[in-house]
Amino acid sequence: MEIQAYRAEDLFDWVTQEGQEFTLLDVRNNEEFGRFKVEGPQLSKMINIPYMEFIELEEESVARVEVPKDEPIRIVCAKEGSAKFVGEILANNGWTDVRYLEGGIKTWGNMLAPKLIASQKGYELYQFIRPGKASCSYGLIYKNEMVVFDPSRNIDFYRHFAGERGSKLVKTFETHLQADYISGSQPLSVKTGAQIVGHENDFQGAAFEYKAVKDQDTFSFSEGGPEIRAIHMPGHTPGSTCYLIDSRYLVSGDTVFIMSIGRPDLGGKAEEWSKLLYGTLKTKIAELNDDVIVLPGHYIEWSEANSEHLFIDTLGSIKQKNADIYGIDEEAEFVRFIQDNMRTQPDEYAQIRKVNAGLLDVDDEDQEIMDLGKNECAASMYSPQ
Repeated sequence: MEIQAYRAEDLFDWVTQEGQEFTLLDVRNNEEFGRFKVEGPQLSKMINIPYMEFIELEEESVARVEVPKDEPIRIVCAKEGSAKFVGEILANNGWTDVRYLEGGIKTWGNMLAPKLIASQKGYELYQFIRPGKASCSYGLIYKNEMVVFDPSRNIDFYRHFAGERGSKLVKTFETHLQADYISGSQPLSVKTGAQIVGHENDFQGAAFEYKAVKDQDTFSFSEGGPEIRAIHMPGHTPGSTCYLIDSRYLVSGDTVFIMSIGRPDLGGKAEEWSKLLYGTLKTKIAELNDDVIVLPGHYIEWSEANSEHLFIDTLGSIKQKNADIYGIDEEAEFVRFIQDNMRTQPDEYAQIRKVNAGLLDVDDEDQEIMDLGKNECAASMYSPQ
């Protein structure tokens, strides 16, 4: 029996909107499922039964699908084929609403969901949520120009998004040298001519041209528009730089999260970078108004999203939620906090840094593998309250 496909964008709608009752059946092996799975605030039913078990023990595996046969089942696998195969088995066993993810889990891993943050003073500010990585990039449009912040490797999305709005991509801002995902800045620059902006403490020696940003540098558009002010905030990396848009919105990269802060141990210099981060919290962050709206580079849980499913919050609210961090008043105590929360970083992070500096050429298939999976960038991991 022929069954229908669904897209990653459909899945995002289903796992974020109320009233979308379905069971998600992931047929990848247990190891892959444990490393990276679909998440969403409205996803309440998910089961993992590996594809190979359907091949070797079809009857027993079908019996494990404890879902009424008139209820929707949406299947996920690595590359599409296994999900389609299992879907056909279930359809042949009486399930009437079965669909498989087109393109496999990598389409979920790369999918970006645009959300409008603000439309005012002639500009539009967007958050692009990447649920497969629990990360966010941003786009700012003024008249016929667009700039992006920390783009993912899904460059076709950004180009299409800009084109639909009659805008040209002119700059791509990097808050730091990313370790957890492959940046789209280099290929975007090649395709569109957009200027790459990053701090030399992270990008010195990079194998591509970029504008070295300095603390308090300001940027605008060809015809004015909102000011973008760079604020050097070392700690997560030595070159970490946040961008304050219109004196109101702070693209914080991996420095400030809604829950926790960016971990300063990924470069193998935990104590040295912890001291940098402590200084940033006590000076640069402390100098900002509490009503500044933080636009983080990552989130830990969907519980951090607001009622509009945006991952944004005021700096004052974030300080209150993370009072145990922001309330640390001694550098040595802060270093101990970081050391107590250190975790082993994924092996691929070192390779991703090289790719993002243009020092390692990796084919598209290997990039897909390296880039898949949730981020591990927070200094401490919170359970949802």
